[in-house]
Amino acid sequence: MEKKSGLVSVIGRPNVGKSTLMNMIVEQKVAITSDKPQTTRNRIRCIYTDEARGQIVFSDTPGVQKPRNSLGRYMEGVTDRAAKDCDVILWMIEPDQFVGTKDSMIASKLIDITVPVILVINKIDRIKKEQILPVIEAYKDLFPFKAIIPISAKTGEGVTELIDELFDALPYGEMFFPDDEITDQPIRQIVAEMIREKALKLLSEEIPHGIAVVIESFRDNENDGITDIDALIYCEKESHKGIIIGKGGSMIKKIGHDARLDIENLLENKVFLTLNVKVKKNWRQSDILIKNFGYKKEDEA
Repeated sequence: MEKKSGLVSVIGRPNVGKSTLMNMIVEQKVAITSDKPQTTRNRIRCIYTDEARGQIVFSDTPGVQKPRNSLGRYMEGVTDRAAKDCDVILWMIEPDQFVGTKDSMIASKLIDITVPVILVINKIDRIKKEQILPVIEAYKDLFPFKAIIPISAKTGEGVTELIDELFDALPYGEMFFPDDEITDQPIRQIVAEMIREKALKLLSEEIPHGIAVVIESFRDNENDGITDIDALIYCEKESHKGIIIGKGGSMIKKIGHDARLDIENLLENKVFLTLNVKVKKNWRQSDILIKNFGYKKEDEA
């Protein structure tokens, strides 16, 4: 049987559950999650392979919002390009019964789109079943959707139906990646993002947006089976550096402890993680520093 293969871009407001869905589909944590905006900064590809039907390559994109600095403009470019370079678009929303400003912005970006668009209503585990229909009514006339599918990325409800709908929409063709790959991200990038995720979850509202993480060294010690990782956390202000480190180093120890557990699960071996903090003032306004911190120009529109 001829198989299908294609690129699917996942778009939506910040924090609607795009990364959670990717992790659910590939059954491994490859995209970080948090309840704060700007959690996803790069286009992250997750690869789902079905031996019988083919391969779906998902692009998890930054949440759509008005950019406030060079990093924000970079993130907007990543999302815009992903929406253009794909075979299907998944527009993910929360179960709101009215269309907000950011969703209206997304609808305007889809005006010239010619590929199929599937509307995904996420977080249905938080509402009653009878509340889903009003959400569909609120959104169904915004765009000629191929399908509207309610799901819970957290529990997996509706995800099988979503995969079926995607394979129906994708073109026939050869697979893009080997069937045992689940992401095209380098391990160092995934590790850096796992560290940033813990900072997002543990630090106060303002500070995490000004954080970038760079892996300085990554060494596998064959003698004891431990992976030694040295990472540098960049922040924008001296006052933020003190908060990240914490009294007596308490906060950075907590960030390192929580990140190490995820990294060990990813690598399937013991990890010795060393974290340091450095100030780089206003780095989010610098195109050069954004590039240096791993946000690749080729991902932009």
